[in-house]
Amino acid sequence: MGAKNKVIAGDYQGKLVNSTFGIVTIATSITKSFELNHDTVEEYEVIDESKRKSATSAVGRAFVGGAILGPVGWLAGLTAKSKGTHVIAIEFKDGKKSLIEVNDKIYSALMKKLF
Repeated sequence: MGAKNKVIAGDYQGKLVNSTFGIVTIATSITKSFELNHDTVEEYEVIDESKRKSATSAVGRAFVGGAILGPVGWLAGLTAKSKGTHVIAIEFKDGKKSLIEVNDKIYSALMKKLF
């Protein structure tokens, strides 16, 4: 099963995450969206397969997930998916927080924008 390419928890839950010409956005309505970049993202944490291999890391990710997104973040931190699917916890500059699940294409574009 592929990535959902959407916000799976927190603010904007259920909203789609898109990438067009390397610009990653969250669609907040049919006609409105906002870009994920240095201007909108305060910090982020990639919850990936390599971190999942360490029990200590799983507890750490669960803690970060719990701190950022509460109980749903704990669960996502402990169950990060693998191969082709990336889960990212994002804290926005306006204080909102989201957990997104994206495919390789969107992940790559987002990492370039946030580097």
